[in-house]
Amino acid sequence: MSTSAPRFQRVLLVDDNEIDNFINERIITSSGFSASVVTKTGADAAFEYVKDIGEDTNVLPQIIFLDLNMPEKDGFVFLEMFESLPQSVRSFCKVIVLSSSISPEDINKASANPHVIKYLNKPLAEKYLEAIII
Repeated sequence: MSTSAPRFQRVLLVDDNEIDNFINERIITSSGFSASVVTKTGADAAFEYVKDIGEDTNVLPQIIFLDLNMPEKDGFVFLEMFESLPQSVRSFCKVIVLSSSISPEDINKASANPHVIKYLNKPLAEKYLEAIII
């Protein structure tokens, strides 16, 4: 467990699996990656959360971990909605796909999105967090 200051102040986890959210939140906070983690279980809830914050960089998540495979609206739909946010928000919030999908189509589509800075496979591990540089 890290005793130094966290690398990031705010992280948003977007995943419909509450167990994954619980485990990932623990890894993110115990590793010292982020001081604060907010979880949302769907694309709509995550988008509304970010949209409602507006352009306040004191509250916006610096990193958004996004699952692709969610019911109703998947991670790709979230990315489409994310595009409608102000440029200042899109450039401040860095999106990292965290998915169980090993489909080359999903990986290529996510990696081609200008807002996605990294594609990670579940499960999240501390070594993945250490390798994230923005």
